[in-house]
Amino acid sequence: MPSPKTLPSKSRNVVAPASSPSRLPPTPVLLQQPSHKKGQWKSTKLFRRVKSVFRSFPVINPPCKMPVSNRQHEGHIHGGKQMTGTLFGFRKARVNLAIQENPRGVPLLVLELSIQTGKLLQDMGSGLVRIALECEKNHSEKLKLIDEPIWTMYCNGRKVGYAVKRGPTEEDLKVMQNLHAVSMGAGVLPTESSEGELTYMRAFFERTIGSKDSETYYMMNPNGTSGPELSIFFVRI
Repeated sequence: MPSPKTLPSKSRNVVAPASSPSRLPPTPVLLQQPSHKKGQWKSTKLFRRVKSVFRSFPVINPPCKMPVSNRQHEGHIHGGKQMTGTLFGFRKARVNLAIQENPRGVPLLVLELSIQTGKLLQDMGSGLVRIALECEKNHSEKLKLIDEPIWTMYCNGRKVGYAVKRGPTEEDLKVMQNLHAVSMGAGVLPTESSEGELTYMRAFFERTIGSKDSETYYMMNPNGTSGPELSIFFVRI
């Protein structure tokens, strides 16, 4: 009789779909729906169209209109709402950002960022990283800021490409489920992909809303201890 830890992928009766080489090992998804979103996520067709356009955009380097904050990064910014933020992806692939109300919830926001996971984590290990995400106002549509589909992305003032919003995929939800007991930390998750292990970093973020056109997420270090510093600015101009 096989032990409970035997991986089903090695059974001859189980055949993994050939189109999904990066799947995580099967995990039941039991995440909570966000408090203000109960129901099905929107179709991913729009995301696929925008993503195909986003990959073809040229990379130029105009100045970044990053908001200037007078707050000092001390690990905790008072007056905001605490959220859970997770950076995850294969080291040589684009990094994904998921924002949740808590570690056990379905993400409120998932963004694919145009920077490699390994590069971003390396930069964070070297000091302060500021990511600014900008989009233009569309007066014919009244979207919430985090519902904007595409953003121009800057990292420490340098344009690095674009970020695209998507509804959480099945693989995204499996990552969140595997990390549901993790509040803060970094590590790797085993996968069935030829790209190897999936790297993640999770922390609490302080969400500060400046206006309907600006939000900031400050990564919080536990008990004011020193560590990687990350700020993410969302700006609609």
